[in-house]
Amino acid sequence: MQNTDDTTVERELELRLVLSPERSVPVPALLAYRTDDPYAVHVTFHIGSEHPVNWTFARELLVEGVFRACGHGDVRIWPTKVEGRGVVLMALSSPDGDALLEAPSAQISAWLERTLRAVPPGTESERLGIDEGLAELLTATVATDDLWLRDPWPSDESQDGEL
Repeated sequence: MQNTDDTTVERELELRLVLSPERSVPVPALLAYRTDDPYAVHVTFHIGSEHPVNWTFARELLVEGVFRACGHGDVRIWPTKVEGRGVVLMALSSPDGDALLEAPSAQISAWLERTLRAVPPGTESERLGIDEGLAELLTATVATDDLWLRDPWPSDESQDGEL
């Protein structure tokens, strides 16, 4: 049974798309966390094209990336300092290209804290109602257990050796 008090924790902020060590451009972004999808964070980048670019990855990855380098493949995140400011770098790779984005650590951390208050770590599965769903499925199949005991494909021997 899924919770009916689903919440979205959002934060608009300006990230920097790093083009080279000397040059970056601002990219407006929307961070979104939905309690009905408790393991994921959603980031929408508004890059001036007709359609925004959406990325979804594990909240746990972003939480860890605020403190230490983590991730591999499509999403890698690590903290660093740029001109004395604490930032979180996100390297995103897709078939359409690669991007290195710089986000202010304090704003990312404050938003993550709000998501962690909404759904504390370790309680995500409760939001999904997996246990209740499994219990419902298992009680519904008890009556049909005898179907599992029958052999759906009779063996060749049951045909008395006739071809």
